[in-house]
Amino acid sequence: MAELQIGAASWERMIRAVEKVRERLIRASTALEKSGVDYAVVGGNAVAAWVSSVDEAAVRNTRDVDILIRREDMDRVTAALTEAGFVRRKVKGIEMFLEGAQGRARDAVHILFANEKVRADDAAPAPNVTECVQGPKFRYVSLEALVQMKLTSFRDKDRMHLRDLYDVDLIDASWLQRLPPEMATRLQVILDTPDG
Repeated sequence: MAELQIGAASWERMIRAVEKVRERLIRASTALEKSGVDYAVVGGNAVAAWVSSVDEAAVRNTRDVDILIRREDMDRVTAALTEAGFVRRKVKGIEMFLEGAQGRARDAVHILFANEKVRADDAAPAPNVTECVQGPKFRYVSLEALVQMKLTSFRDKDRMHLRDLYDVDLIDASWLQRLPPEMATRLQVILDTPDG
């Protein structure tokens, strides 16, 4: 087993890590806008966009970029992102675009398909790509669609993202009435354990 090489921790490395994700997000969304492809940013960047609309100090960083598209637009998405310098790969069944030929999956643009389940056993499919709002730099999924996606996946990071939305009062107990029973039960877990 190879010895782990640990670099020096520094503010510059931490700041650069955040900047790299932002640059990737802007480069990918700009390429899609330019090509006229409908898309919506989802995942941690969408959560950050919503949270920042209330309290920028509550924003949590994320390491990758998740983008929702229509499956029938994949060829156009591939052309647009390839022109922007990304390399298409399929890793563990997930369509993604790496930062060049030597890029890593954790640093990629991950693709989700509108109106399709991300995992076969998901309770609900991903939302329609049109369920989005236009931000200053990119389109991101509507709050309702984002909450539904996070409740559907409900992994540790999804629960953390839901708590972030709850912490800035974007979601609350009134949402329980809007959701199907299984999703309402999951949201109740978040409401009952806001600190995890």
